[in-house]
Order: sequence, then C-alpha cells, then structure tokens
Amino acid sequence: MADEGEGRSEAKRPFPRFVADRPHLVEDAETALRLGKHVLLRGPTGSGKTRLAETLAERLELDMESVNCSVDLDMEALLGYRTLGLAEGKTVVEYVEGPVVRAMRLGRMLYIDELNVARPEVLPILHGALDHRRRLTNPLTADVIVAHPNFCVVAAMNEGYAGTSPLNEALLNRFVVFDVPYVQGDALAELIREATPSSTLSDAVVDRFVRLSADLVRASDVGELPPEAASIRALLDACDLCAHMPAMRAVRYAIAGKLSDPREQDLVMEIAASYFGDA
Repeated sequence: MADEGEGRSEAKRPFPRFVADRPHLVEDAETALRLGKHVLLRGPTGSGKTRLAETLAERLELDMESVNCSVDLDMEALLGYRTLGLAEGKTVVEYVEGPVVRAMRLGRMLYIDELNVARPEVLPILHGALDHRRRLTNPLTADVIVAHPNFCVVAAMNEGYAGTSPLNEALLNRFVVFDVPYVQGDALAELIREATPSSTLSDAVVDRFVRLSADLVRASDVGELPPEAASIRALLDACDLCAHMPAMRAVRYAIAGKLSDPREQDLVMEIAASYFGDA
C-alpha cells in the first residue's frame, strides 16, 4: 500500500514551469501586459501557450479566469447566465457572473484558449473590453461593466488546424502577438529534466528525446506528420512513461497512439527506432 501511495503522489507532481528557447519571450509578454496591452499567443498545439499564460499570471500576481473556446461557445459562457434561486422564501431570478465579467470586475487575467475556434459572431462582444474603452454593456443585465485597472487578457490560438478560422482584423488589432514555437535544443533538455524525476532519465536518454523531437518537428513542417505529432506535451508524456517502461512503448502510447492514421503512427515509430532501437 505504501508503494501505491507513493505512485499516486508522483503522478500528481506539478507541471514544470514554462521554458522558452526564444530570448526575452516571457519578459516581453509581461512588459506588454504591464503597459495595458492584451496578448495573443500564437503557436502549435502542445507548445506551452497555456503554461506561458499561467506563468504570466504568476509574475503579475493575478488570479486567472479561463474560457475554452469551441464552436458551441455562446454569450452566456462568456458573460454569465440567469437562474432561479430563493430569496426570503420566494423564487427569484438570479444572475451568475461569467468569467469575462468576473475578470473585469475583480481585476483578474482572462485567459481565452483556442480563440480562433469560436464562432466569429460571438467574439465582437469582447471588443469594448479589449480596446481603449475597457468596458462592455452586459445584455443579460443591462449593466455597464468598467474594467478594473489590473484587468488584462491573454488569448491563445493554433493556426491551420481543423475547425479553426482566421481572426477578423478588428479583433486581431486589439492584441499584441507573440509566437510560441515548439521549444527545442538545450531548452527542451532543461524542460525534460524538470518534468521528469532527475534520478530516472540519464543525460543520454534525454538527448535522444531532444533529437527525436527535432525530427518530429521537421516531419511536421514538411507535411509528413500532423502538427500534434510534434507536441511537446506529448513528448513530455513519453519521457514520463519512459521512466517506468521501455522508450519505444512510451513513444507508442504518448505520441504515436494519438494519431489516427496508421501510416503516421508507423512513421513516428520508425523515427523513434532510430534513437531507441527496439527498446
């Protein structure tokens, strides 16, 4: 039972900090937010955009409200909704604040993930909050919400993925844009060591995973593999598994297994075999 408890504890260890191989990325994004700008993080899936947003919130000492966009995102998911409640023994209609309203009122960071997945007709409601007015009229209550001085927005988007669409110019112009590519090289090695217990992966194994990542990114860039095959999140999952099983099995479960095309799965395993053999 003690071993099982230890295993559960290890599985819950916090995700590592954001590591960038582009100089000044974190500092420059933080500076933009401190100057009252809103930040758009643009990069492939699994490149660390959400972790970067969390890092920025930590550096600014702000609580974060999050919105995960989808084609089903509607006004209520952003601004809140009405529901029935009881007051003094009577049934009343109550308003429950949504993440946008809470963030504006309390001076929190609003993180909007997958911004370019939302239907274009939903997003214009944010325009007033994102420009110099820093206010919006809530159609659910008719209240005018004026943003707290600390209110800021960090949004994230993946370009070229199924279900995404280009942002309209009016919305895009309300952001300062930072590209977040896949971390590589020494920075990736640092991230792997931080994400995986130091006693489990040797420097040689870490180096092989770094070179495997570079090959997957190149294959994705030329269209041989989909972008998700090069996800750093998936690579870290493989490294974590590799601490407890052979590397090839870890790669199959964490990277190849997430692809739907068997040919793409085979290519990932072929590339991995060049570093890990049949292990």
